Amino acid sequence: MNDLRGAVALSHLLLRERVRAGDRVVDATCGNGNDTLLLAKLVGPGGRVWGFDLQERALVATRELLAAEGCLAQAELVRAGHERLGEYVTEPLAAVVFNLGYLPGGDKGVVTRPVTTLRALNAALDLLLPGGILLVAIYTGHDGATEEEKAVLVWGSGLDPKAFSVWTSRQLNRPPTAPYLVLVEKRRNGA
Repeated sequence: MNDLRGAVALSHLLLRERVRAGDRVVDATCGNGNDTLLLAKLVGPGGRVWGFDLQERALVATRELLAAEGCLAQAELVRAGHERLGEYVTEPLAAVVFNLGYLPGGDKGVVTRPVTTLRALNAALDLLLPGGILLVAIYTGHDGATEEEKAVLVWGSGLDPKAFSVWTSRQLNRPPTAPYLVLVEKRRNGA
């Protein structure tokens, strides 16, 4: 088992548990490509991963990482905001992963925003299969992060408990500003 330090490590553990070869999945925020690569490896050549990012730099890094690992064939990289997910993806999804905030090592002025994040989350839920998971790593250390965090928490709190199980998970021995995970599971017997 890998080290479980941080929201991303926990999200990877959950993705390894749920995503299978042949699945359809989305990385809603490619960043440097690590989530996209994990998803591409999990779905294998018979599956599909869509990776979204506004920044060409992120897509280039992701494409290079996928190519180096022999996983480019099962990936479709899209230069668009995650709020446009529903325009590009119409197939039912086993998992969708978000890392909110900004591109690590990139322009800290280019950040995810509550209005587009909420649109993306709703689009992802519409495509999520029963038993599918949606994972959101929430980062609170950038301008506008507090508003985005509140918006995601209100959104998750408002989901029908008969249709969705919604969790938050944080490390108790890290500062309150440390990233944490919101997990949404579409219940198999839900609406």
